[in-house]
Amino acid sequence: QVQLVESGGGLVQAGGSLRLSCAASGRTFSNLHLAWFRQTPGKEREFVATIMLSGGSTNYADFVKGRFTISRDNAKNTAYLQMNMLKPTDTAVYYCAADDFFPDLIQGIPDYWGQGTQVTVSS
Repeated sequence: QVQLVESGGGLVQAGGSLRLSCAASGRTFSNLHLAWFRQTPGKEREFVATIMLSGGSTNYADFVKGRFTISRDNAKNTAYLQMNMLKPTDTAVYYCAADDFFPDLIQGIPDYWGQGTQVTVSS
């Protein structure tokens, strides 16, 4: 019932910024918790950030705290990941995810996945 499409990835130099967007379909967007994950070739997908239904509660992986900000605009059915002070180690495919059950989302088994957008950070 929900389709997620990421955009905004690209190539940026270390220290630069990017804003990723996750456009969602469906009338139940506001009833879904949202998250961003990332994955590099040969490695496990890792949690980046999550935002709760109302947008009032967020949490982040330690390695992005102070640099990344997750947000959502329910009126636009869109989630965002603002990435500042990017490092080469941030290079990955970034995925948007959604679930109405938060534990599934944080465990990395959400009901809905986007196709991902590539972020490459050069030295």
